[in-house]
Order: sequence, then C-alpha cells, then structure tokens
Amino acid sequence: MVRDGAAGRAEETASGGARQAARGRYLPIAEHGLIGDLHTVALVGSDGTIDWYCCPQFDSPSVFGAILDADRGGLFRIAPDRGGWTAKQLYLPDTAILITRFLTPDGVGEVQDFMPPPRTGEAAHRHRMIRRVLAVRGQMRFVVDVAPRFDYARARHEVQLTPHGALFRSPELQLGLWTRHPLQIVGDGDIRARVTVRAGETATFVLDRIRPGETQEPSSDAGIAAEFAATAAFWRRWLGGSRYSGRWRETVHRSALTLKLLTYAPTGAIVAAPTTSLPEELGGVRNWDYRYTWMRDAAFSLYALLRLGFTEEAGAFMEWLEGRFRRAADYGESGPLQIMYGIDGRADLPEEELSHLEGYMGSAPVRIGNRAATQLQLDIYGELMDSVYLCNKYGRPLYHDGWMELTHNLEWLMDHWDQPDEGIWETRGGRRNYTYSRLMSWVAVERAIRIARQRGLPADLPRWMAVRDTIYHQIMNRGWTSTRRAFVQHYDTDVLDASLLLMPLCKFVAPTDPRWMSTLDAITAELVSDSLVYRYNAEASPDGLAGTEATFSMCSFWWVEALARAGRLDEAQLAFEKMLTYANHVGLYSEEIGPTGEQLGNFPQAFTHLALISAAYDLDRRIG
Repeated sequence: MVRDGAAGRAEETASGGARQAARGRYLPIAEHGLIGDLHTVALVGSDGTIDWYCCPQFDSPSVFGAILDADRGGLFRIAPDRGGWTAKQLYLPDTAILITRFLTPDGVGEVQDFMPPPRTGEAAHRHRMIRRVLAVRGQMRFVVDVAPRFDYARARHEVQLTPHGALFRSPELQLGLWTRHPLQIVGDGDIRARVTVRAGETATFVLDRIRPGETQEPSSDAGIAAEFAATAAFWRRWLGGSRYSGRWRETVHRSALTLKLLTYAPTGAIVAAPTTSLPEELGGVRNWDYRYTWMRDAAFSLYALLRLGFTEEAGAFMEWLEGRFRRAADYGESGPLQIMYGIDGRADLPEEELSHLEGYMGSAPVRIGNRAATQLQLDIYGELMDSVYLCNKYGRPLYHDGWMELTHNLEWLMDHWDQPDEGIWETRGGRRNYTYSRLMSWVAVERAIRIARQRGLPADLPRWMAVRDTIYHQIMNRGWTSTRRAFVQHYDTDVLDASLLLMPLCKFVAPTDPRWMSTLDAITAELVSDSLVYRYNAEASPDGLAGTEATFSMCSFWWVEALARAGRLDEAQLAFEKMLTYANHVGLYSEEIGPTGEQLGNFPQAFTHLALISAAYDLDRRIG
C-alpha cells in the first residue's frame, strides 16, 4: 500500500470558522510529556498520542507531526477503544520513562513510553521507541494506530506486514514496527491493532529505525523488560551525580533531566527546544524552528548543569565549541561564531515554509530552518566566555589551544563591540545599540581577564582592561536614562527590557545598587504581570513582526533571582512558587505563558528550565 504525504488533498478554507474548528482537534501544548534517547525526542500526549517525532535526530524531518497538522502530520496513538476514560501522566521517578495511565469503568491500564539511550561501545545507535501497554486492574481493550508521514508529510511511503509486525519504507527512512499482536493495514498505508490485556498482562509495540542493508529484528518480552530496567538505571545513575539537595529538589531535577534529554550525545550540543513552529500567539506568525544549538542557550545550560555538579556535560560542550571556531580568513560579518548551529555543527540553516501544513491550531506558517543564524548578536561572546570561565573553574580545565582560539575571538570582539546588532531577542526590525549586547561584551572581556589572572595565561591585560572599562562607562552613560531612572533596552530610548535583569546576575552592578534597584522597580511595574514577565513592550519598541506575544517564562525566573539577590526574599519566593504552578503536569515548560495561563511556543524550552535551576539554586541558598 502507498501513502502520498502531501499530494492530492483538498484545500481547506482559511476562514475564522475553519480555524476555530481546527483548534478543537489539538491537545494543548502543555498536555504532553517528553521521552528521548539523547539523539532525538518524542512528545507523548496525555491521550496516549505521539504527535511529534523526528528521526534519527532532533532536526531530522518529522515522522509524526500531528501537533503541526492534525490531519496531515501523522501520529502513533495507543488509547482505550471505548470512550468514558480519563488519563493521568507521570514519570517513573528520577527517569525519562513516561507513564500514561488510563482509568475506565472496566479497569485501569497504562502505557509506558521510553527510548533506550546509547549503549557504551555501541557501533551504531538503534533509535528505538518502545511503547509497553500494561493492564493494572480489570480488563482493558486498546486500539493502536501507527500513521507515519515522512519528511514533514511530503514524502510517499509504502507499508507491508512482516512476520514480526510491519515495515514502513520512504525514500530516505525505513522504520520497522515489532509486536506479537495481529496488525492490519488501513487507509492508504497506516497500521491498526486492537489488543485486550487483563491485570498483569502486557502488550508491546516497538518502532525501530532500519538502516539500509539491515533486516527487522524480533524482540522478546524478556528483552523489553531488560531495556526498561537499563533505561531506568541509566537516568537514575546520571541524576545521581547531582549535588542539589535544596527545597525544590524534585522540580530542579526534572529540569536537569529535561536539559539532558535536549542534549545530542554524539557532539554534546544542546538544542534550544525539540520542536518547530509551535506559536507564540495562536493564529499568529511568530513560529520558529528551535531544533538547533544557540550559543547563548548552550552556554546558559552549561552554567545550570555545572551548578548541579554535572561536569561531564561541560567537557563535551567545550569540545563541541572548539570545533565551531573559524579561521580569521573565514570570519563573516558575525565574526568568529554564528549565533546558532545545527547539532552536528553545520552552519547553513536555510529557512523554509511548509505551506501544506496548517500549523498548530491553525497557526501558520510552519517553518523549518532559521535565517536568524546569520544575524549579528554580540552578546553571545559574553555568555560563551562566562561559561568557559565556570567550566575552567568547576569542570574541565581550559587547554592551550582552546585559550588561543578564545583570545582570537576576544580580539575580534574588542574591535567590533561598539556597533549596532540584532540583540538577544533576534528582532527583524533592524539593528540597534542594545544595552544587553554591550553588557555581555563587558562580561566577555571581564571573564577573560579573570581566567588569565587565575591561570597565568598569556593576555594583553592592559588593553583588555581598558576596553572593559570603556564598555562599562558607555553603558552607565548611554544605557542609563535619568528621566526613567532605569537601564533601558537600547541607547536613545526609554523602553525597558527584561534581558537587563541579568545585570546583577552577571556581576555588572551590585544587586542593591541604587541604579539597579530603581531599574528593578521599573521592570516590576511595567513588564511584570503577577509573576509573569514580558520581554519588552512591542508597541513601544517595534520588532519588525506582526502580532503580539505572551510572557517569557525564562524572564520570570530571571526576575525571581534578581529579587532574591536584592534581598527581597519573601517576594522572590512567592513569585517562584507561583511560577511553579505554570509548569505542566510533569514539570515541563514551553517558551511562553499566554493570557489565561496556557503554555505557548516551542516545548519544552531549555532556556526556561535552566533559568528555573539557577533561580531555585540561588533562592534556596539565600533562604537557607
């Protein structure tokens, strides 16, 4: 049987009524858990549906993409075949094994979802998704639907039944479905099964990547049980390396596990989020592909993991970073580094719109690739150098070759810091003299001076200190507006910006400096709604994009930490506890929180989880 992923479909109307109908076919973004194998991940809905999965790695084309188009995207669903059930989701404690429990009048059952991580010495990772159905009480009847749509629903595929299950073939990818239960082909190339399990019985479905020249391998119940145990042991062993034992241990550890899940094991790169085009505004156009490694996000993630004691990740990131440096002759307009890369290190990330997909709840366009990769964002050098400083201090020491490359980067920055750029928020409205970019340029030089002094490394310290001080004075003179008594988004404006909440966190100003305290009060009054923080006022500072946006969760955690450092502990703790109520049912956060508390944007977002870790660590220490 043949399935055509994109051709021959009737066009849907773009009326408001059609969009409203579309919304009813989608689970809320927050109604998902995450599983992964340190190469890629899958989103598992609370209704038992996997509606996002890219194979074999994070930024590969999607196989299941129903979260971006409920009709065309493809899915892998396991759910009771009768109505009247309710569902609950939880993680097996201290692991990335997700359990979806179904409660029905006939019994209680669950689906255990996991992806075995790479094994030590494994020649080639198998990329296995294991879904184990278990009856806990009574008798349960489940329906299983496997409907892949390869290459973002653009590629045709064939399906055939095999002695061990079924085989899906597309031009670029082949997947095998193993099970002991009868399967049938339905529609134009989908698979369906119905299974009945009684208390204590299991039914297993395994989706394997089949490489060219390989054959489908059968599994066994004993083998699946061993995979389950090994996967649980892997995550518990990794989490056992954490040094955090504070008030919010479970929340912090779930965030740490999420950051680890967003790490690409072959290179140590960390993706900003594992999804693309989940909207910042329902029906809006602010839909971006986050399945890449931003220098900024990776540096902050490293900082968060180092705080918890995970030094191995620091070494892996340093090796990945050293592979990104370019020779001076190859420097583009953005200098030695791009702001983002593919997880394999590639620099070219062309942006494309997938017009055949309607987008989450009708939010188009769906984009893959990200043309912001070529933007000039000078702040990345500060975030990078701050992480190198911490890595050198607490993790892997900095080696000679790495130091020489970093000093070359620093010399470029010292020649180029005083120019407009696109800024941390990647606006598409033109370059400006962003205060945050100057702040992080100061951090880059200041941390390099610290490293050189601590290690006795070669450095032109008189020149570096002169540049550092020049940047400092410029920020104090031009980034500060006396009429508002606040540091502002960019020079020659009075617009506030939440990125400046990092000023005391990166030790540019004392957390109780009068200038900073008045800035904190201004941000609190203008950008904070309860515990939720907006990045900036888009009406007062147009960013070149249509529509509006919601509050940014990472900014909310920055605000919590700024309050704590300013000594306002009661206010900080209340704001932190309120932010915890916006997590989803298994402790995950997307990029933004909407007007009624809904999660919006790509999910889950590394930046939010690392900001949570930092805020929890600092707040717990100060309360204690």
